[in-house]
Amino acid sequence: MLRPTRSPAHPALIALGAVGAAGVAAAVWGIGIERYLFTVREVTAPALAPGSTPLRVLHLSDAHMAPWQHRKQDWLASLAQLQPDLIVNTGDNLGHEDGLTGIRRAFEPFAGIPGVFVHGSNDVNGPAPRNPLRYFSGPSKRHREPTFLDTDAMDRFFTEELGWTGLNNAATRLTVGGNTLDLFGVNDAHREWDELEVLPEAIAALGPRDAGTSVVGVTHAPYQRVLNRFTDLGADAVFAGHTHGGQVCIPGFGAIVANCDIPLKQAKGLSTWSHGDRTVPLNVSAGCGHSIYAPVRFACRPEATLLTLTARS
Repeated sequence: MLRPTRSPAHPALIALGAVGAAGVAAAVWGIGIERYLFTVREVTAPALAPGSTPLRVLHLSDAHMAPWQHRKQDWLASLAQLQPDLIVNTGDNLGHEDGLTGIRRAFEPFAGIPGVFVHGSNDVNGPAPRNPLRYFSGPSKRHREPTFLDTDAMDRFFTEELGWTGLNNAATRLTVGGNTLDLFGVNDAHREWDELEVLPEAIAALGPRDAGTSVVGVTHAPYQRVLNRFTDLGADAVFAGHTHGGQVCIPGFGAIVANCDIPLKQAKGLSTWSHGDRTVPLNVSAGCGHSIYAPVRFACRPEATLLTLTARS
Protein backbone atom coordinates (compact mmCIF):
# COMPACT_ATOMS: atom_id res chain seq x y z
CA MET A 1 0.00 0.00 0.00
CA LEU A 2 1.41 3.37 -1.00
CA ARG A 3 1.72 6.00 1.71
CA PRO A 4 1.34 9.72 0.95
CA THR A 5 4.62 11.60 0.98
CA ARG A 6 5.08 14.88 2.79
CA SER A 7 6.37 17.88 0.89
CA PRO A 8 9.63 19.23 2.32
CA ALA A 9 9.29 22.42 4.29
CA HIS A 10 9.82 25.55 2.23
CA PRO A 11 13.27 27.09 2.86
CA ALA A 12 11.67 30.46 3.54
CA LEU A 13 9.54 28.96 6.30
CA ILE A 14 12.58 27.28 7.83
CA ALA A 15 14.47 30.57 7.77
CA LEU A 16 11.52 32.42 9.25
CA GLY A 17 11.24 29.87 12.03
CA ALA A 18 14.96 30.14 12.76
CA VAL A 19 14.75 33.92 12.93
CA GLY A 20 11.75 33.71 15.24
CA ALA A 21 13.51 31.25 17.53
CA ALA A 22 16.60 33.46 17.63
CA GLY A 23 14.44 36.45 18.48
CA VAL A 24 12.77 34.62 21.33
CA ALA A 25 16.13 33.44 22.66
CA ALA A 26 17.54 36.98 22.47
CA ALA A 27 14.52 38.36 24.32
CA VAL A 28 14.79 35.73 27.03
CA TRP A 29 18.51 36.49 27.43
CA GLY A 30 18.12 40.27 27.39
CA ILE A 31 15.09 40.45 29.68
CA GLY A 32 15.69 37.53 31.99
CA ILE A 33 19.47 37.25 32.26
CA GLU A 34 21.77 39.96 30.92
CA ARG A 35 20.09 42.90 32.61
CA TYR A 36 21.13 41.31 35.92
CA LEU A 37 24.76 40.63 34.90
CA PHE A 38 26.19 43.66 36.67
CA THR A 39 29.86 44.26 35.98
CA VAL A 40 32.65 46.64 36.98
CA ARG A 41 34.71 47.91 34.06
CA GLU A 42 38.23 48.84 35.17
CA VAL A 43 40.23 51.24 33.00
CA THR A 44 43.11 53.69 33.34
CA ALA A 45 43.62 57.10 31.73
CA PRO A 46 46.39 59.72 32.03
CA ALA A 47 44.52 62.88 32.98
CA LEU A 48 46.02 64.35 36.15
CA ALA A 49 48.60 67.09 36.47
CA PRO A 50 52.20 65.87 36.20
CA GLY A 51 53.45 64.51 39.50
CA SER A 52 49.96 63.66 40.80
CA THR A 53 49.27 60.43 42.64
CA PRO A 54 46.80 58.02 40.96
CA LEU A 55 43.13 58.66 41.71
CA ARG A 56 40.52 55.88 41.76
CA VAL A 57 37.19 57.22 40.50
CA LEU A 58 33.99 55.17 40.71
CA HIS A 59 31.71 56.31 37.89
CA LEU A 60 28.02 55.52 38.48
CA SER A 61 25.23 56.36 36.07
CA ASP A 62 21.67 55.67 34.97
CA ALA A 63 20.47 53.50 37.84
CA HIS A 64 16.82 54.30 36.93
CA MET A 65 16.00 52.85 40.32
CA ALA A 66 12.66 51.36 41.29
CA PRO A 67 12.07 50.30 44.90
CA TRP A 68 11.72 46.58 44.13
CA GLN A 69 15.07 46.27 42.29
CA HIS A 70 16.92 44.68 45.20
CA ARG A 71 19.56 42.87 43.14
CA LYS A 72 20.71 46.15 41.62
CA GLN A 73 20.62 47.86 45.02
CA ASP A 74 22.73 45.14 46.63
CA TRP A 75 25.27 45.23 43.82
CA LEU A 76 25.62 49.01 43.95
CA ALA A 77 26.03 48.91 47.73
CA SER A 78 28.79 46.31 47.37
CA LEU A 79 30.86 48.72 45.24
CA ALA A 80 31.83 50.62 48.39
CA GLN A 81 34.25 47.73 48.96
CA LEU A 82 36.29 49.03 46.01
CA GLN A 83 37.28 51.96 48.26
CA PRO A 84 37.33 54.64 45.55
CA ASP A 85 38.85 58.04 46.22
CA LEU A 86 35.99 59.82 44.44
CA ILE A 87 32.52 59.01 43.13
CA VAL A 88 31.21 60.66 39.97
CA ASN A 89 27.45 60.18 39.49
CA THR A 90 26.23 61.24 36.04
CA GLY A 91 22.53 61.15 36.76
CA ASP A 92 19.23 59.41 35.99
CA ASN A 93 19.22 57.85 39.43
CA LEU A 94 15.44 57.59 39.76
CA GLY A 95 13.17 55.37 37.73
CA HIS A 96 10.00 55.44 39.83
CA GLU A 97 8.20 57.88 42.08
CA ASP A 98 9.45 55.82 45.04
CA GLY A 99 12.88 55.28 43.55
CA LEU A 100 14.65 57.19 46.30
CA THR A 101 13.91 54.28 48.66
CA GLY A 102 16.09 52.05 46.50
CA ILE A 103 18.72 54.73 45.95
CA ARG A 104 19.10 55.15 49.70
CA ARG A 105 19.60 51.43 50.18
CA ALA A 106 22.11 51.31 47.30
CA PHE A 107 24.16 54.39 48.14
CA GLU A 108 24.21 54.55 51.95
CA PRO A 109 27.51 52.61 52.10
CA PHE A 110 29.14 55.46 50.15
CA ALA A 111 28.62 57.96 52.97
CA GLY A 112 31.87 59.76 53.66
CA ILE A 113 33.42 59.03 50.26
CA PRO A 114 33.79 62.33 48.36
CA GLY A 115 31.47 62.57 45.39
CA VAL A 116 29.90 64.83 42.79
CA PHE A 117 26.68 64.48 40.81
CA VAL A 118 24.63 66.01 38.02
CA HIS A 119 21.01 65.46 37.08
CA GLY A 120 19.56 63.53 34.21
CA SER A 121 15.96 64.15 33.23
CA ASN A 122 14.85 61.08 35.18
CA ASP A 123 16.05 62.69 38.38
CA VAL A 124 13.28 65.23 37.80
CA ASN A 125 10.62 63.54 35.66
CA GLY A 126 9.26 60.04 36.06
CA PRO A 127 9.55 57.54 33.19
CA ALA A 128 6.76 57.10 30.67
CA PRO A 129 5.95 54.39 28.12
CA ARG A 130 7.35 55.10 24.67
CA ASN A 131 7.94 53.31 21.40
CA PRO A 132 11.62 52.22 21.38
CA LEU A 133 11.67 52.30 17.56
CA ARG A 134 11.50 56.10 17.74
CA TYR A 135 15.11 56.19 18.95
CA PHE A 136 16.19 55.27 15.41
CA SER A 137 14.86 58.61 14.16
CA GLY A 138 17.16 60.61 16.46
CA PRO A 139 17.33 61.70 20.12
CA SER A 140 14.05 61.21 21.96
CA LYS A 141 11.65 64.08 22.59
CA ARG A 142 9.20 64.76 25.41
CA HIS A 143 5.65 64.09 24.15
CA ARG A 144 3.48 64.27 27.27
CA GLU A 145 3.19 66.08 30.56
CA PRO A 146 5.75 64.55 32.94
CA THR A 147 5.30 63.18 36.42
CA PHE A 148 7.55 65.16 38.75
CA LEU A 149 9.79 63.27 41.17
CA ASP A 150 11.07 64.45 44.54
CA THR A 151 14.37 65.79 43.23
CA ASP A 152 14.93 67.95 46.31
CA ALA A 153 14.77 64.93 48.62
CA MET A 154 17.27 63.07 46.46
CA ASP A 155 19.63 66.07 46.41
CA ARG A 156 19.41 66.43 50.19
CA PHE A 157 20.31 62.76 50.58
CA PHE A 158 23.31 63.18 48.29
CA THR A 159 24.59 66.40 49.84
CA GLU A 160 23.63 66.18 53.52
CA GLU A 161 23.90 62.44 54.17
CA LEU A 162 26.51 61.29 51.67
CA GLY A 163 28.52 64.52 51.55
CA TRP A 164 28.47 64.85 47.75
CA THR A 165 28.49 68.11 45.79
CA GLY A 166 26.02 69.00 43.05
CA LEU A 167 27.50 70.22 39.76
CA ASN A 168 24.35 71.22 37.92
CA ASN A 169 25.64 74.26 36.00
CA ALA A 170 28.15 74.74 38.80
CA ALA A 171 31.77 74.20 39.83
CA THR A 172 33.62 73.14 42.94
CA ARG A 173 37.15 72.50 44.18
CA LEU A 174 37.96 69.34 46.12
CA THR A 175 41.08 67.80 47.60
CA VAL A 176 40.80 64.07 47.05
CA GLY A 177 43.39 61.34 47.45
CA GLY A 178 46.14 63.91 47.77
CA ASN A 179 45.05 65.66 44.56
CA THR A 180 43.42 69.05 44.08
CA LEU A 181 40.57 68.88 41.59
CA ASP A 182 38.50 71.59 39.97
CA LEU A 183 35.25 69.99 38.87
CA PHE A 184 32.44 71.55 36.87
CA GLY A 185 29.28 70.22 35.28
CA VAL A 186 25.93 70.91 33.69
CA ASN A 187 22.35 69.85 34.15
CA ASP A 188 20.82 67.48 31.58
CA ALA A 189 21.83 68.60 28.09
CA HIS A 190 19.29 66.20 26.55
CA ARG A 191 16.53 68.42 27.89
CA GLU A 192 18.59 71.54 27.14
CA TRP A 193 18.88 72.30 30.85
CA ASP A 194 22.61 72.88 30.44
CA GLU A 195 23.78 76.45 30.96
CA LEU A 196 27.26 76.38 29.51
CA GLU A 197 27.45 80.16 29.57
CA VAL A 198 27.54 80.28 33.39
CA LEU A 199 30.52 77.93 33.75
CA PRO A 200 33.36 80.42 33.16
CA GLU A 201 32.17 82.61 36.03
CA ALA A 202 31.57 79.58 38.26
CA ILE A 203 35.08 78.31 37.55
CA ALA A 204 36.63 81.73 38.08
CA ALA A 205 34.90 81.97 41.48
CA LEU A 206 36.99 79.02 42.68
CA GLY A 207 40.01 81.29 42.74
CA PRO A 208 43.50 80.94 41.26
CA ARG A 209 44.40 77.45 40.09
CA ASP A 210 47.73 75.92 41.10
CA ALA A 211 49.85 74.13 38.52
CA GLY A 212 49.14 70.85 40.29
CA THR A 213 45.37 71.16 39.99
CA SER A 214 43.54 68.80 37.62
CA VAL A 215 40.22 69.66 35.97
CA VAL A 216 37.23 67.33 35.51
CA GLY A 217 34.02 67.94 33.54
CA VAL A 218 30.79 66.10 34.37
CA THR A 219 27.65 65.85 32.24
CA HIS A 220 24.71 63.49 32.01
CA ALA A 221 24.23 63.57 28.24
CA PRO A 222 27.41 63.69 26.11
CA TYR A 223 26.23 66.07 23.43
CA GLN A 224 29.05 67.38 21.26
CA ARG A 225 28.37 71.01 22.18
CA VAL A 226 28.95 70.11 25.83
CA LEU A 227 32.07 68.06 25.21
CA ASN A 228 33.55 70.81 23.03
CA ARG A 229 32.87 73.50 25.62
CA PHE A 230 34.24 71.36 28.45
CA THR A 231 37.43 70.84 26.47
CA ASP A 232 37.70 74.57 25.79
CA LEU A 233 37.26 75.27 29.52
CA GLY A 234 40.28 73.16 30.34
CA ALA A 235 38.83 69.81 31.37
CA ASP A 236 41.54 67.15 31.67
CA ALA A 237 38.91 64.38 31.72
CA VAL A 238 35.16 64.21 31.04
CA PHE A 239 32.55 61.87 32.53
CA ALA A 240 29.11 61.23 30.98
CA GLY A 241 26.23 58.75 30.96
CA HIS A 242 22.76 58.84 29.35
CA THR A 243 23.39 56.52 26.37
CA HIS A 244 22.96 53.21 28.24
CA GLY A 245 25.73 52.11 25.87
CA GLY A 246 22.98 51.60 23.32
CA GLN A 247 21.21 49.21 25.73
CA VAL A 248 20.37 46.78 22.92
CA CYS A 249 23.51 46.30 20.84
CA ILE A 250 24.69 44.13 17.96
CA PRO A 251 27.39 41.69 19.07
CA GLY A 252 30.67 42.57 17.39
CA PHE A 253 29.33 45.94 16.24
CA GLY A 254 28.11 47.75 19.33
CA ALA A 255 25.52 50.46 19.84
CA ILE A 256 22.99 51.17 17.13
CA VAL A 257 21.50 54.20 18.92
CA ALA A 258 22.96 56.68 21.44
CA ASN A 259 19.99 59.03 22.02
CA CYS A 260 22.28 62.03 21.45
CA ASP A 261 24.72 63.22 18.80
CA ILE A 262 27.88 61.50 20.08
CA PRO A 263 29.41 59.09 17.52
CA LEU A 264 28.07 55.59 18.09
CA LYS A 265 31.55 54.15 18.56
CA GLN A 266 31.87 56.39 21.65
CA ALA A 267 28.46 55.59 23.13
CA LYS A 268 30.10 53.38 25.76
CA GLY A 269 33.47 53.11 27.43
CA LEU A 270 36.71 55.03 27.57
CA SER A 271 37.76 56.99 24.50
CA THR A 272 39.16 60.44 23.81
CA TRP A 273 37.53 63.68 22.75
CA SER A 274 39.36 66.23 20.63
CA HIS A 275 38.43 69.85 20.11
CA GLY A 276 40.67 72.70 19.10
CA ASP A 277 44.21 71.72 19.96
CA ARG A 278 43.30 69.56 22.97
CA THR A 279 42.49 65.86 23.35
CA VAL A 280 41.16 64.54 26.67
CA PRO A 281 39.92 61.19 28.04
CA LEU A 282 36.15 60.72 27.83
CA ASN A 283 34.37 58.01 29.80
CA VAL A 284 30.76 57.32 28.84
CA SER A 285 29.11 54.89 31.22
CA ALA A 286 26.67 52.33 29.86
CA GLY A 287 24.89 52.69 33.20
CA CYS A 288 23.46 49.98 35.39
CA GLY A 289 19.72 50.36 34.81
CA HIS A 290 16.92 50.80 32.32
CA SER A 291 13.45 52.26 32.17
CA ILE A 292 10.85 50.12 33.91
CA TYR A 293 9.05 50.22 30.55
CA ALA A 294 12.04 48.75 28.68
CA PRO A 295 13.47 46.05 30.98
CA VAL A 296 16.10 44.65 28.64
CA ARG A 297 19.85 44.65 28.00
CA PHE A 298 21.43 42.85 25.08
CA ALA A 299 25.17 42.71 24.30
CA CYS A 300 25.49 45.62 26.73
CA ARG A 301 25.84 44.58 30.36
CA PRO A 302 24.82 46.96 33.15
CA GLU A 303 27.98 48.48 34.54
CA ALA A 304 29.88 50.79 36.80
CA THR A 305 33.37 52.01 35.94
CA LEU A 306 36.39 52.10 38.20
CA LEU A 307 38.56 54.58 36.34
CA THR A 308 42.09 55.14 37.66
CA LEU A 309 43.29 58.56 36.64
CA THR A 310 47.06 58.83 36.45
CA ALA A 311 49.47 61.70 35.93
CA ARG A 312 50.15 62.93 32.42
CA SER A 313 53.74 62.57 31.34
